Amino acid sequence: MPGQALQWFKTEEQEGKTRVFDPLRRRFVALTPEEEVRQKMLYLLVEHLKVPAGLLAVEYSVKVNGLDKRADAVVFGSDGSPLMIVECKAPSVKLTEDVLEQAVRYHSALRPKYLLLSNGAVMHCFKAEGQVLRPLDHLPDYAEMIG
Repeated sequence: MPGQALQWFKTEEQEGKTRVFDPLRRRFVALTPEEEVRQKMLYLLVEHLKVPAGLLAVEYSVKVNGLDKRADAVVFGSDGSPLMIVECKAPSVKLTEDVLEQAVRYHSALRPKYLLLSNGAVMHCFKAEGQVLRPLDHLPDYAEMIG
């Protein structure tokens, strides 16, 4: 959305439930613990890692073993190729081997260069090198992702 600042973390109450405005989906969604982590990750990606908002898809459909699944977010290159899958969990969910395996299934379907997992307190970022996902000690910005 060129020339227009995104509104992050705007909330409203509806029928006793808190909803947060997702500026990428351009609508209010239920503010669950996982959604709060997702919104923080989207903010980090756009505002700090300089991912163009128009190249970031939220709840992106992925076919995994013939089943329709949804990755929390996917960063794309300008050519439409997936660069990073972002998988978010609620803060109460530990980033265990099972969580990593779920994200790896999405990774296998889309084949991006990067995989990012977060529960809000902990983040793990990996870079694909052939068939191996190598842990990174930093979060790549968009320039690094496309490089």
